[in-house]
Amino acid sequence: MQAVLDRIRARTLEALVLTFAIASVVEAALAHGIERRPLVAVLALGWSLPFLARSRHPFWAPLTVCAAIVALAFAAGVSTNNLTMPFVAAVLASVSFGLISDRRQAVAGWSAVIAAAAVVDYQTTAAFSDFFWTMLILTLAWFFGVALGTRTEQARELRLRAETAERERAFAAERATNEERSRIARELHDVVAHSVSVMVVQASGVRRLLKDDQEREREALISVEQIGRQALTEMRRMLGVMRTGEDQPAALAPQPGLQHLDRLIAQVEEAGLPVTLHVEGDRPDLSPGVDLSAYRIIQEGLTNALKHAKGTHADVLIRYADGLVQLEIADDGVGSANGAGGGHGLVGMRERVAVYGGTLEAGPQAGGGYVLRAELPMEAPE
Repeated sequence: MQAVLDRIRARTLEALVLTFAIASVVEAALAHGIERRPLVAVLALGWSLPFLARSRHPFWAPLTVCAAIVALAFAAGVSTNNLTMPFVAAVLASVSFGLISDRRQAVAGWSAVIAAAAVVDYQTTAAFSDFFWTMLILTLAWFFGVALGTRTEQARELRLRAETAERERAFAAERATNEERSRIARELHDVVAHSVSVMVVQASGVRRLLKDDQEREREALISVEQIGRQALTEMRRMLGVMRTGEDQPAALAPQPGLQHLDRLIAQVEEAGLPVTLHVEGDRPDLSPGVDLSAYRIIQEGLTNALKHAKGTHADVLIRYADGLVQLEIADDGVGSANGAGGGHGLVGMRERVAVYGGTLEAGPQAGGGYVLRAELPMEAPE
């Protein structure tokens, strides 16, 4: 979008310069008391067209304009008193010199345009008062260019900072998303690995209870054991691809679930935030992944309320209804559950609910505080 605006601005300036050039030539052709009109027309192009090259040559382009104005003053038979465009060109050149960020070049340009004005006034035998007012106008134009250039540079720096901050924010969000996905994958690995380990152990136990004549059953259970052990090996290898050097090895113990909330709430209350737990409906047998995700969402919500909300109380609601696990974590603080300290708590929670096709809402409450609502299906989708 910015590139399109820059192109439009450049084309507009080019059109204005060409219009100024045409007006200068027309004035030279129609003004009274002008001799050598072809020469004056050429000089008119000299004090107008160089502005087209100002973006590439910010010092030399307006300096060429000053040279054309001086040449006009020395041209035989030319009276600049009947021409307006040379003075307009001098004002534009003065503004252009003021726009230069290099202050030495800017001051040198101001000196050049004042010198050109002095030469023109001397050649036209103008009074000193005329030169004074000309110098004052050109100096004010130069200061205007300096102020405009400073504002433009500040706006450009602010735009670059905003773009850099936006890129860094997007990169940080993407990195947080990838880290959370890796964490979810590791936790689900633990859940599945524990389940497969139990299956292998049970199959081995049943095989040992078989009678000697149950060869087909024994072979089937041996195949189940072998496939289970192969699956565990491949899962560990897959997790090793995702694990970085700072990751801890995955544990084969079951991951926490909603049945461990009492311990979590006790830890939060010990840290200084009283929590009230409400449970509505009968708790069904949840799939391990859904149970783990629900626990992690409540854990993240309480952690953010403790760190950032600065509240005095938090409420946790768990509702089992219509095949859904509905979660609500609310606090009475003034902070944000979105990691007011620069964290990415909501990023991780959104990733977790997305795995199971759930929904997540977070925002300020009408009566103050912050509320987080999530819904997860009781059974993980196929």
